[in-house]
Amino acid sequence: MTESGFQQLKEVILQKLYDGLDPKLAYHSPAHTQDVLHQAECIAISENISDARLLLLIKIASLFHDTGFLWVYMGHEEKSCEFMFETLGTELFGQNELMLIRDMIMATKIPQSPQSLPEMIICDADLDYLGRDDFEVISDRLRQEFVTYRIATEQEWDQLQVQFFANHQYFTDTSIRTRCLMKKKHLEKLKQKLIKYP
Repeated sequence: MTESGFQQLKEVILQKLYDGLDPKLAYHSPAHTQDVLHQAECIAISENISDARLLLLIKIASLFHDTGFLWVYMGHEEKSCEFMFETLGTELFGQNELMLIRDMIMATKIPQSPQSLPEMIICDADLDYLGRDDFEVISDRLRQEFVTYRIATEQEWDQLQVQFFANHQYFTDTSIRTRCLMKKKHLEKLKQKLIKYP
């Protein structure tokens, strides 16, 4: 697949997400997919991924990683893989490449457990916002989504956030270097918020 071929695929998948995702998915939106795609490419380049084909596979995995939300909320990673296999077929990609993409998508399942550098890259890209300045804005989108799909109260959300932060880690040298300090500051603010609850 050429770069122009990838751009065509990207347009098709993003349009499918815009048309098909539940509007209540405030966080798992086309904007999130585009952010992960951008961050994955940046992290991959920073991690010295110079092989153009491998970079393409990382970008494809990023593009497909949350497409399963078109059909299900829980277990969306498996559905994302099914859709990826159906969409890509075996004409442009070998079985080994398709399995690499599948493994990258599945590595993003919480708790993340990447086994290779490409898997580490997509995992870090998926949760890149935890160590960024726009954390609060993006976190609020996830809170809105969780209120709809999973939890009821603000206090439950704040407790979940602190627990998630405590268990999360970045895997690539790039993300550890560029995101951990800000992530630590966000965690301290969240802990202070929890103290205020009765």
